[in-house]
Amino acid sequence: MRRLVVDGYNVLHADERYRRLADDDLDAARAMLVEDVAAYCVGELRGTVVFDGGDNPGVDGSPHHIAGVAVMFSRGGESADSVIEGLAARARERGDRVTIVTSDAATQWTVMRGEVSRMSSAEFVRAVRDTGSDWTEHSPTGLRKGALQDRIDADVKGVLARWARGILPDQS
Repeated sequence: MRRLVVDGYNVLHADERYRRLADDDLDAARAMLVEDVAAYCVGELRGTVVFDGGDNPGVDGSPHHIAGVAVMFSRGGESADSVIEGLAARARERGDRVTIVTSDAATQWTVMRGEVSRMSSAEFVRAVRDTGSDWTEHSPTGLRKGALQDRIDADVKGVLARWARGILPDQS
């Protein structure tokens, strides 16, 4: 199996388009990144986006699946880098080919061996832009159907926004 593991905030800070959106609406920037990863991973590539939730003690690190992409916030007290390193190690043990998307040098050096390779955040953003014109061929109408954040039910958006902030489902 081929996997793509993306250091979410690292990519959001690496590109002006994401950064500007994140300055105004961090939830929308995260949704845009997840949508881009989903479109990039069409086919046999499995995508995971990891965001740093280490400063939030309410986050349990559980993956959630949105548009075919696993989305995770690291547990309270744990960095996204350590989650990414763990995902890379487990993929390597299974013999999966995995590409880690991050510009964090320490993480890059830690994960690179075996079937694990790395792609910088800037390289990933360029690849997303370069393949963007190909995304329409995966849509039945040939047109991209708007941003993922606009297609998600309002109740689901609210749950995801609360979850991203570490508010558990039984809390309000």
